Amino acid sequence: MNAVEIEQALSDLAAQAFDGAEFPFQFLAAFGNKATTIQRLRKGDSNASDVAGGVLQRNHIHVAVAEPGQVGQTLTALKASAKTAQAKAKFILATDGTTLEAEELASGDAIACEFPQFPDHFGFFLPLAGISTIKEIKDNPIDVRATGRLNKLYVELLRENPDWATTARRPDMNHFMARLIFCFFAEDTDIFPGATLFTATVDKMTQPDGSNVHEVLSTIFLAMNTKTEDRAAAGIPRWAIEFPYVNGGLFSGNTDVPKFTRTARAYLYQAGKLDWREINPDIFGSMIQAVADDEERGALGMHYTSVPNILKVLNPLFLDDLRTQLETSGDNKIKLLNLRKRMAHIRVFDPACGSGNFLVVAYKQMREIEAEINRRRGEVEQPSEIPINNFRGIELRDFPAEIARLALIIAEFQCDVLYRGQKEALKDVLPLDSQNWITCGNALRLDWLAICPPTGTGVKLIGDDLFNTPQDQSEIDFQNEGGETYICGNPPYLGSRDQQEEQKSDLKHIFDRRVLNWKSLDYVCGWFLKAADYTTRTQSSVAFVSTNSICQGLQIPILWPEIFRVGCQIEMAHTSFRWANLASHNAGVTVIIVGISVRPRSPRRLFSIDKSGGTTERQCEHINAYLAAGGEVIVEKSGRPISEVSEMTFGNMPIDGGYLLLSRADREGLGLSCSQQRRFTRRIVGSAEFIRGTMRYCLWIKDDHLKEALDIAPIAQRIGEVRKLRLTGGKTARDLADRPHQFQRTHGSEYSTLVVPRVSSESREFLPCGYEPADTVVSDAAFASYDAPLWNMALIASRLHIVWIAAVCGQLETRIRYSNTLGWNTFPVPTLTEQNKADLTTCAEEILLARENHFPATIADLYDPENMPEDLRRAHEKNDEVLERIYIGRKFKNDTERLEKLFDLYTKMTAGQAKPKKGKRT
Repeated sequence: MNAVEIEQALSDLAAQAFDGAEFPFQFLAAFGNKATTIQRLRKGDSNASDVAGGVLQRNHIHVAVAEPGQVGQTLTALKASAKTAQAKAKFILATDGTTLEAEELASGDAIACEFPQFPDHFGFFLPLAGISTIKEIKDNPIDVRATGRLNKLYVELLRENPDWATTARRPDMNHFMARLIFCFFAEDTDIFPGATLFTATVDKMTQPDGSNVHEVLSTIFLAMNTKTEDRAAAGIPRWAIEFPYVNGGLFSGNTDVPKFTRTARAYLYQAGKLDWREINPDIFGSMIQAVADDEERGALGMHYTSVPNILKVLNPLFLDDLRTQLETSGDNKIKLLNLRKRMAHIRVFDPACGSGNFLVVAYKQMREIEAEINRRRGEVEQPSEIPINNFRGIELRDFPAEIARLALIIAEFQCDVLYRGQKEALKDVLPLDSQNWITCGNALRLDWLAICPPTGTGVKLIGDDLFNTPQDQSEIDFQNEGGETYICGNPPYLGSRDQQEEQKSDLKHIFDRRVLNWKSLDYVCGWFLKAADYTTRTQSSVAFVSTNSICQGLQIPILWPEIFRVGCQIEMAHTSFRWANLASHNAGVTVIIVGISVRPRSPRRLFSIDKSGGTTERQCEHINAYLAAGGEVIVEKSGRPISEVSEMTFGNMPIDGGYLLLSRADREGLGLSCSQQRRFTRRIVGSAEFIRGTMRYCLWIKDDHLKEALDIAPIAQRIGEVRKLRLTGGKTARDLADRPHQFQRTHGSEYSTLVVPRVSSESREFLPCGYEPADTVVSDAAFASYDAPLWNMALIASRLHIVWIAAVCGQLETRIRYSNTLGWNTFPVPTLTEQNKADLTTCAEEILLARENHFPATIADLYDPENMPEDLRRAHEKNDEVLERIYIGRKFKNDTERLEKLFDLYTKMTAGQAKPKKGKRT
């Protein structure tokens, strides 16, 4: 269940007559527990509670219904219960149907409330559904509640008005929802006269069956688009006269309203009864946009971009600088005035703004700084000099674009109330500004200089139909002559394989004739290059959230040379972290933050998440495209090692449709003698087999054994199927059709093979690698170095090497992805003496012996970070120390220092080598 569904279920439960015997089971059902789970608890099969009236769900919660007036004592008993600790319960809860108390045991956070109000605290309990809670949701549930109510209304209206669900009318439907949101907010914040003007009018003037709701709402909307002096001529009825003139484009144009049912009218009334004063425009928008998207509605309430994550972008981009200037200004009124003037000219531009999260957070943070300036200058009632039309955005879809503009309007009013008072805020809020600062369109096709011009005057908006804005809209003075522009946001990622033809065309429009191999780039790269071009024409800096793949592996030599060529450098960066949302059992996508500028500030700032989960900052002179401290360096693929190490190749590729591969049962089913098994089959290992120790086999038939093998019917049948498959395949497969008994490659070793899996879990501290006997086949799911000396394994098993691989080869999500040409062949190793090799050989032997001590534990068992054997860990630590002393005479302090040394050494070792051109076409 998602957050919206849970909130509704708890609200329904609180509205029912309290049933003490059923409450614990009803409560658990509200969080999506299956009926079978509830039944086992009800029967007592899995209920180990030792508290009277208690129900204990292991790893989740211990609930008990108390005697009247005994809630506090019952909660104390639950906390003291031995069963609570044994079952590792996260929460305890006690209620008598009149009051309710609960505690989250790990944090000590607690709630106490009247029973009917406990749904207000639904965010407190979201971990019970596997949903990571976020502080804003815990503190203020209105955003999720409003989303749920509006979603019910939206779905019911589309059911009754199927024509409004068509492509042609969906914008009208979304515009209607934006109008409703404004009306709900306006009546609860006194923008409308009377605390319940909108809801009360609808309740009074409409039929219970909903048959005339559309007419009443249409009349209200018309009134709000008509100036007071024009209302008589427009035929506005007396009952609608109280509604103020709003304009601003929100109520202009088509005033059609979908038809309502009795149910839809009830949903409208329920939404109006919520207290919309506390709506958070910086999180509400990203939730409500899911209401209007059929594909996203299933994840309702999960579309949440957390404010702390947004500030990871905005703080180092420009907010930290503003706060530093505020601090250094002290109480100097001239310096404070200069800062306020500077802020009035700052433009914040999000060219993929969605529902406006980044723009709203930036606006609210700047208003907070401005309010402190005004306080120090004794001008607390000073109107804000920060115009919201300096917060510009581009959004492809119409509804999020409408919500973005509405969110900024709400944020502006809330900030005025907070910093200037209700009276002053109401004085300036209406009529709304009719200028349009959120453009609906394709950001990769639009001219950013026209949408967010460098001078702020003399440029018309690109025409669009947002809020029915006319194409010939007048010029807008953004009040930012000579000001700074900060580009930020979280553009769509879309890897190359996930892009549709339209996205490929967008990238071609930007990269073609400039960059080779651009088809391999993630979609987000289009925003980076457009932003880089923009910075060459304006006083601006950029910081985008992105997938980490654009700063790893093969995308680096495609994208970053062009960004550097136009003059941009990386000014700040945040290495990989999880961009959290409210999705159940989902910590979010792995992202980075990269900031670029043609005039980067010094020192550069490099952020990362430490082992404790906190953020650390390192200041440095330069940041390279791998998000490591150091000068510009691009690691290119190499066909052979740049260091004196053994060659490494892909394992053997079958191209067989599975017919040359055998399970243990398949092998036994061939009916071979022991000598035939040795002659015609071999064990095969790829990444999974090597790491997990699973046994797989393959047919491995030499040409001089083929005639004998074909006399064995099951083998002959398999070979025949391979031949048929290859004959109907691509060119590579067809070229192999005349030898269907063999893999494409048939590499092997004389003594042993050093195996390195292609993909490995990021949770392991060391890369899994090791040796297999000469008669073991290595598949193309792993890399192989045939008859490699042991000291090569010492290099691969080192901390130095895994850090290098993670940086230059890239990762699948956060899993390590290995490459021989990009990772092993480029790995910079100093010239090793014979003594160095002997020392490293000893280290590798000790690692292998430590593994043997724990036979039959697999690599997966041995390298589980929680259960790694101490002798194996010591062997790796010794290996690291020996190797790192070879590099710098001591152990490295951290991975940052390791990468710096490796990039420096790589640069020196490849200096003067010819490299393939990756930049501009000739």
